[in-house]
Amino acid sequence: MHVDHLTFAVGSAGLAAETERLGALLGERFRDGGFHPRFGTRNHILPLADDRYLEVVEVLEHPAAEKAAFGQAVRARSEMGGGWLGWVVSVDDLAPFEERLEREAVTGSRHFPDGRLLEWRQLGVKGLISDPQLPYFIKWDSDPSVLPSALKGDIRLDRIEISGSRSRVEEWLGHEVGDEFDGVRIKFSSQNGQPGIMSATFITPNGKIKI
Repeated sequence: MHVDHLTFAVGSAGLAAETERLGALLGERFRDGGFHPRFGTRNHILPLADDRYLEVVEVLEHPAAEKAAFGQAVRARSEMGGGWLGWVVSVDDLAPFEERLEREAVTGSRHFPDGRLLEWRQLGVKGLISDPQLPYFIKWDSDPSVLPSALKGDIRLDRIEISGSRSRVEEWLGHEVGDEFDGVRIKFSSQNGQPGIMSATFITPNGKIKI
């Protein structure tokens, strides 16, 4: 399992303003990731070290956004003012998770501004909606040359602080989550509070930045 990326939903300021704000904090510019036709969303991404990235996502006035779980999740978080939506774990094979969770993965895609197509399958967004501390799973299907991991970054994801229960996340993953998971420090707190990501800390050329 690999901590693949974090997702941040925009607030009322919109995608351009939110990525400009976060980019200023982190000292890097985000890239236009493109449109997700199956979900009714679009994103900008910031490549990170260790084959990870940070995604800032916006829901669109598009029919797919009303039907797709991911579009619904982004809209709900944005209507709450925006902020951390969730974390994503990539795996080599989704079949064991489909069997254990008794649900099927859905196909996702997005076109880059230059026309290239990125495709993947994802599972567990409905789990994220009902319990935002839970990551969802992704299996990349495209050639490695077009994956976000092909874009190298200097900023490193250092720590994720999650309001929730370590045991609940371990049950969902089917895998132990220690104080460090795939090279990322994981802290759980506020078990009785609203579940979800409370903050993420990044190591940048200008020092540690907590968002």
